Amino acid sequence: MSLEIVSRSRSFGGTQFVYRHASTATGTPMRFSAFVPPQAEHGKVPVVWFLSGLTCTEENFTVKAGAQRVAAELGLLVIAPDTSPRGEGVPGDPEGSYDFGLGAGFYVDATRAPFSRNYRMRSYIESELPAIAGAFLPADLARQGIMGHSMGGHGAITIALRNPGRFASVSALAPIAAPMRCPWGLKALAGYLGPDRGAWRAYDSCALIEDGARLSGLLVDQGTADGFLEQQLHPEYLEAACQSVGIPLTLRRQEGYDHSYFFIATFIADHLRYHAAALGLSSMA
Repeated sequence: MSLEIVSRSRSFGGTQFVYRHASTATGTPMRFSAFVPPQAEHGKVPVVWFLSGLTCTEENFTVKAGAQRVAAELGLLVIAPDTSPRGEGVPGDPEGSYDFGLGAGFYVDATRAPFSRNYRMRSYIESELPAIAGAFLPADLARQGIMGHSMGGHGAITIALRNPGRFASVSALAPIAAPMRCPWGLKALAGYLGPDRGAWRAYDSCALIEDGARLSGLLVDQGTADGFLEQQLHPEYLEAACQSVGIPLTLRRQEGYDHSYFFIATFIADHLRYHAAALGLSSMA
């Protein structure tokens, strides 16, 4: 296994990398970004994973969220993977829509042909990429947090629920909270997994909570002017699921904010500081 450096840029005393490697999980080349803070010069540092939403690559968060300044201040290694496999022979949506296939891996391990060959984003995020980070980056895998936006918020919460004890902190911005009850989720789960709704439950935050999975806490920001709020996101379902079993949820409804990276950039510092506090770090600000 080797990593190819696609780009390297100095930023706030740290370094913003983009890497490429051959993935055994997806059978394709994969890219991810990693901001390495200046504190890594002295040893391993905690990791926060950011999972992006529909249509995104690793680039969207890296260039639009403005996370580097606060990550450098706090000493966080921030890793943002791509959202799906890509490359020659990787099947996309036969109808060419944005919400399935390329750029829309939904953080599942597909079981339905032809997607089962490459669309194994659950294995990639849960197993392969952490092993790579531990081997090649100054990543302290004993101290991890995870967060994401929209489809990536769904990914972050479900991954944390399926891996109890791995993450000290979990947060999300406008997550798809109940994929089994929204059009995006129904299309993705049926398309990747087939008609067995029992198999879908491993990829639905509310269903996982109903089935006994737990988190020690969760921070969610949701814009009230988000055009996807009523049909696709349904934070009220997540709120009810957490309340029913006593999971501490801080759900902040942010007046007037939409689904865009302007929303993410506004609140990214809050989320990084939330993770830093859980990971035993403190801010100088």
